[in-house]
Amino acid sequence: MSGVVALVGGGEWREGCTFDEGLLKSSGADEVLVLPTAAAYEHPERAVETAVAYFSALGVKARGLSVLTRPDADVREHALAVREARFLYLGGGSPLHLRSVLKETLVWEAILLAWQEGATVAASSAAAMVLTDPMVDPRGGAFTLGLGLIEQLAVIPHFDSWSHDKLHRTLTIAAAGLPVVGIPEQTALIREADGSWRSEGVGDVAVFCDATPADFTRLPG
Repeated sequence: MSGVVALVGGGEWREGCTFDEGLLKSSGADEVLVLPTAAAYEHPERAVETAVAYFSALGVKARGLSVLTRPDADVREHALAVREARFLYLGGGSPLHLRSVLKETLVWEAILLAWQEGATVAASSAAAMVLTDPMVDPRGGAFTLGLGLIEQLAVIPHFDSWSHDKLHRTLTIAAAGLPVVGIPEQTALIREADGSWRSEGVGDVAVFCDATPADFTRLPG
């Protein structure tokens, strides 16, 4: 049985992310391994510092793993650290950079193996987009290839601030039967180990499937 996956809409490691306590408890982890990969060009050390302080307040240690470039993702020591982790957290930033760094690397293989053997994987903002396949392209709302930890699901993070025009485009071109999920900040869509889904946090998750033009008139503008 695979582990838990939490797809977070952004605003990670802040007050309001009430789901993190439950994720920690169910994972049994005494340390959170943070991958600031998506923030490689946005002071990744600051993201790690924020995570360390946040999880310390929850009573557990956190540490960063410096996987910022594609060569970093093929370092065996990095892959081993991921493989041994019980709680992995991928932070936000650039989804396209994150995908290019992790795709077909030792670290990505280690993430998959760790999750398949029961580790909890949390991914926020850009990372939540990338873990699914297809992936919503943040530049215009079309679809592109994601990494596919979760298949046949597309995620729109920061849904509370996503433009109506991009959402309209995304839903218009979505394949038949594809769920498109809008997740606000400090909100998580959680896939439990048994395959069931739930949401938790400060906002409401919106799920669209086979949306029709009539549905668009009721979308948040």
